[in-house]
Amino acid sequence: MSIIHLPNLKELIDEISRTHNLPKADLQEALREALLKGYEKHRRARELNNPAFTDDYFRNFDVELDLEEGGFRVLAEKTIVAEVKDPDHEVALQAVQPFIPEAQLGGTVVLDVSPEDRRELGRMAAMQTKQVFNQLLREMKRRLIQEEFQDLEGTVLQGRILRFERGSWIVGVSSGYNQTEVEAELPQKEQLPNDNYRPNRVYKFFLKHVYDGPHKGPQLVVSRADAGLVVYLFANEVPEMEDEIVRIVAVAREAKPPTPKVGPRTKIAVDTLDRDVDPVGACIGARGSRIQAVVNELRGEKIDVIRWSPDPATYIANALSPAQVEAVRLVDPEGRQAHVLVHENQLSLAIGKEGQNVRLAARLTGWKIDIKDKSKYDAAAEDARIQALIAERERQEHAAD
Repeated sequence: MSIIHLPNLKELIDEISRTHNLPKADLQEALREALLKGYEKHRRARELNNPAFTDDYFRNFDVELDLEEGGFRVLAEKTIVAEVKDPDHEVALQAVQPFIPEAQLGGTVVLDVSPEDRRELGRMAAMQTKQVFNQLLREMKRRLIQEEFQDLEGTVLQGRILRFERGSWIVGVSSGYNQTEVEAELPQKEQLPNDNYRPNRVYKFFLKHVYDGPHKGPQLVVSRADAGLVVYLFANEVPEMEDEIVRIVAVAREAKPPTPKVGPRTKIAVDTLDRDVDPVGACIGARGSRIQAVVNELRGEKIDVIRWSPDPATYIANALSPAQVEAVRLVDPEGRQAHVLVHENQLSLAIGKEGQNVRLAARLTGWKIDIKDKSKYDAAAEDARIQALIAERERQEHAAD
């Protein structure tokens, strides 16, 4: 069988595999596809006015690599016929019977159709397949990176700030398939206001999303604002979490407050089944060392660690820390609505600047929380009002049914 020589083919594949840390089998497949496209281009260029050349005309053609001899062959699967009308897709029975005695009409056979002008095709293949091969190589690397990072989605990576593009920072994270950095996007909505992003600065990032399929630009979306980053940082600092002695039950984070006057803040609820362990103290650490490490990574973000409780009233009171709560009334358990009574001097602390404290407490507990001044609270009037609202809600539900 004839061969179209490509000098140093085996060495080329070995070098690319080593340089880009890509499987040789995948590279050979990419090169085979590139050479097939090169052959198709060669044929179309030589026969510009051939009306038979439809989009799928070369669907029965293939390329076989020969690494030992350093080249390739063009093959075509053809149907065995009595009279040939389409030589690219058909072959005469009498032409194949001397080599394949069992050949029959209607059967198929794969033949070497490498053209006679092999030197010219070889030169064209070397030039024309380079662009296609590079494109396939990029697609292969994107696919391998995608497969690698899909397993890491929802975890935290360390990355280096590279550059700023259209409102997003481009971050470099390491990949097992590539000796250089893989680019990830940190969109504006995932950035922290307290961070001072500059090229070459290193941060920890939550891997939020990995795109499916090939995309131009970064395939990875990372975040500094996701609550998952806080969970990871605490798990990294608190050995009791790794040992499953302490667990985080819920997290509420406001990394990008509505106005610049309010800084980022997070509340986490923790619990333990070990009576000898204080879960809040375990997260704070001796002299605040553990929580301070988390705060430093988040550039001064305020963090409240509170004790989870199966009792909603206790849980809500804890969630409003650092405010001191006098009483919690679960006025509408079905609607998960609670009234929290505090002294007048605790009102602003319980509500928080621009409502941030009570807003986070509500998100953490899943209850709608109304902060009330204990000295002005009329329990009977409030109960009557709530009951009226409940009755109206039930009436509307029945009407809808």
